[in-house]
Amino acid sequence: MAVSLRQARAFVAAVRLGSLTRAAEALGVSQPTLTVQLRQLEEALGLRLLDRGARGTLPTAEGLRLAAEFERLIGDFDLLVTQARDVAAQRVGTVRLAALPSIGTTLLPRALARLRERRPGIQILIRDAVARRVAALLRAGEVELAIGTDLEADTELEATPLIADRMVAAIPAGHPLAGRPSVDLADLAGSPLILTDPESSVRVLVDRAFAGQGLAASPAYEVTYMSTALGLVRAGLGVAILPSSAVGADLPGIAAAPIARPEIRRDILLIRRAGRTLSPAAEAFLAALREAAGEGG
Repeated sequence: MAVSLRQARAFVAAVRLGSLTRAAEALGVSQPTLTVQLRQLEEALGLRLLDRGARGTLPTAEGLRLAAEFERLIGDFDLLVTQARDVAAQRVGTVRLAALPSIGTTLLPRALARLRERRPGIQILIRDAVARRVAALLRAGEVELAIGTDLEADTELEATPLIADRMVAAIPAGHPLAGRPSVDLADLAGSPLILTDPESSVRVLVDRAFAGQGLAASPAYEVTYMSTALGLVRAGLGVAILPSSAVGADLPGIAAAPIARPEIRRDILLIRRAGRTLSPAAEAFLAALREAAGEGG
């Protein structure tokens, strides 16, 4: 005969309250029902757990030891159920996310601020990575969600468009191109260029665009992080070509101008593992992310 959680609760209540009547009342059952549950527990264990006499119900020595263990296990079980319900209600949870560095400077902070207002108990652990690494982290199961681009055909992953990103020129204040509403690639050819490293999705697009115009993209500086590129621009060391998602509207010492000819765009994708159910915390994050993407700017 198997031991049930109901039997264990009945036994713990009987020992803690020292009375079958009070234990039955506390559990919301009749005393005969409680008595049956206690008898079934003793039969299942093959042990005498309670001595019943004129002075009430007293645990045996082994019963006293088991009552303490059962109470600890019931407490752990109840805590686990409470935590699971909190997760289901999106009150708590952890989301592991991989994201392009450019997304981490504008869109992602907006989404996280919105999520914090609504679900302060949800924690987001972020891995900044280039596009190729973003997909690899997701395939390996190291993250639950990813924000990336240029996803190759892969039956393990599925992607949906999030935003369209446009390349802009980040220009130092005082530069001859500063103040223009837009610039062409040919305009940039005479300036020292600050480009992302060749492994990045941005660099692939930029190199392709330069080649399509019969120009060579010869960087004066190559960087991994967008923040480094913007720092070099602010120091007057050159013009950076960066995604609009990485360049805010108000950057001291920097003017941002869209690249008009040719226009260079990329689709930012929300990527997840195909056929896998997202955690409630991830669903809450996605709602905040989509709203932030819809806000733009």
